[in-house]
Amino acid sequence: MPLQSFQNTFAGNPLNRASDRRIDAEWLAGQLASSDSLGVALWNGKPLVEKTKDGGLQIAYLPAKMADELAGGRERLLFLGLWQETAVFAVDLEGTADPAQGPVQGLGEFKELRTIAAQLPATDAAILATAKSMFEWRRRHQYCAACGQPSETMDGGWKRQCPSCKVEHFPRTDPVVIMLAVHGERCMVGRQETWPKGMFSALAGFLEPGETIEEACARELEEEAGLKTVRVRYHSTQPWPYPSSLMIGLIAEVENEDATPDQTELSEVRWFSREEARALVRGEVPDTFCPQPMAIAHQLIKAWAFDE
Repeated sequence: MPLQSFQNTFAGNPLNRASDRRIDAEWLAGQLASSDSLGVALWNGKPLVEKTKDGGLQIAYLPAKMADELAGGRERLLFLGLWQETAVFAVDLEGTADPAQGPVQGLGEFKELRTIAAQLPATDAAILATAKSMFEWRRRHQYCAACGQPSETMDGGWKRQCPSCKVEHFPRTDPVVIMLAVHGERCMVGRQETWPKGMFSALAGFLEPGETIEEACARELEEEAGLKTVRVRYHSTQPWPYPSSLMIGLIAEVENEDATPDQTELSEVRWFSREEARALVRGEVPDTFCPQPMAIAHQLIKAWAFDE
């Protein structure tokens, strides 16, 4: 449920996940058959959306019955939760043929979530991110990691179980630390050679087993830029459905500005004063830009630059 705190894009899912109802197969079947229940369709990870009157986009909801028919069984179905008393399901469609030219013709278009997120209501983006993350997990975990046999979906799509060895498998979220290094009145951003020319961003890396968030932050800054971390401050988090990560946003105070890019993860680093960082956020630095506002990296730079 949405909380009174800073929310990045893909956060703030308004649905009651109703996790206690997931194990009730009879209740789920009844909700799927109900004419009041709703369905959300994704095709190869792209959500079905429709235009709004003001030129934006929104989820193109289907009747849950239709989603059930399209799924052809529970394997491709996910119980997303309740909107007030209305059950909401998602269906995972795959294949080369666009369903918008077939079974859902006239109901909307399938579009890449990353490119349309800013055009969606924040709540719609969060709902779709949840569905996308869960379906990506389903695709990657169709076989039991313990014995290699095909696993089966359970609990409304939120669990998989191996019918052979009975091992249960649950969705995973990969924690990623993403940090803006600061020293005094300057912040540092870096770039990878593979990024679009002129793009600079905060540094990031996966949290490893046995590490705290602070330790991962310090390790990544030292590995990628040779910087020693003094203090770490939490800013916010962002669900990132590519395929299923939680970006943990941090402001990291470092000992000095003697940064050296490792030429593996980073090809270049740059230091910005607060005024320069404000210009970077506003898109006013010639031939240089930072990620779009939907990215937590943008929000970290903005928060420090404007001292929010």
